[in-house]
Amino acid sequence: MEERHVIITYRFDCATIQELCTQLEPDLMSPIRHPTGIPPDVQVLSVLHFLASGSFQTTVAMASGMSQPMFSNVLSRVLSALLKHVRRYIIFPQVEDLPTVKGDFYALGHIPNVIGAIDGTHVALVPPPHRSEQVYRNRKSYHSMNVQMVCLADQYISQVNAMFPGSVHDAYILRNSSIPDMMGQLQRHRVWLLGDSGYPNLSWLWTPVRNPRTRAEERYNEAHGRTRRVIERTFGLLKARFRCLHMTGGSLFYSPKKVCDIIIACSMLHNLALLRQVPFLQEDDPDDGVVDSDEDEAEEEENDNRESVIQQYFQ
Repeated sequence: MEERHVIITYRFDCATIQELCTQLEPDLMSPIRHPTGIPPDVQVLSVLHFLASGSFQTTVAMASGMSQPMFSNVLSRVLSALLKHVRRYIIFPQVEDLPTVKGDFYALGHIPNVIGAIDGTHVALVPPPHRSEQVYRNRKSYHSMNVQMVCLADQYISQVNAMFPGSVHDAYILRNSSIPDMMGQLQRHRVWLLGDSGYPNLSWLWTPVRNPRTRAEERYNEAHGRTRRVIERTFGLLKARFRCLHMTGGSLFYSPKKVCDIIIACSMLHNLALLRQVPFLQEDDPDDGVVDSDEDEAEEEENDNRESVIQQYFQ
């Protein structure tokens, strides 16, 4: 294969694929009691093709020279091997990273001390066949997982929570995630995230000013929109790079737990592609509009930090 075709098919260049195979090989070697005869590199390549193409298991299995049941087993094994390294590929900013992260965000919209943009997006799935089916139906009337992500200015995903069903509101996911604790540990550094009006306005999470009354508040809202748009671009690139996550490619026919594993694995691989500077090569461009944010507004609360910055930077 030409390198370009390798990237289009598997989303990575040959060197990165080889590195990934080497990293996962210890976990993919067939146990003696359950021999599969499928080399680790074939397992990795078949799963990368599946995630990238959004094809059915049968199609990918045939292309890889294995049966559909065998590919199903391979998919589970590769996902399990990948998730053992999640802390290597999805990293929330640490204290030593803050100057660079803040500088990158400031260049987007001139809002100081921003270290992340947060939002939720939906990944379609076939709901489990029991009475809790309705909990997976989102406000757009299809079944999904509501996935909360935080990204950096370069579209690196620094946090992902994929365990909540589609009917759950973004603000609830935030309250029940690790983000409040992580941001609490960084508050002495006066840093914050940017979110839309579906989130509460907190000392460490800034939302747009509802019903702005001054030109400074209007300028802040404009800068907020320019800066926060990076999370929308991140969703678009992630779903274009890994078509299995894109609703137009159909729903994922897996349990919610396995869908969660697939989402996290794709997020890890997305970050790996950014870190290795692998170009996105595909016939169509990333869809910047692939975002499913909740439209209900959270209750507006006073935020002295936000008001102080508006007065200082946007007058």
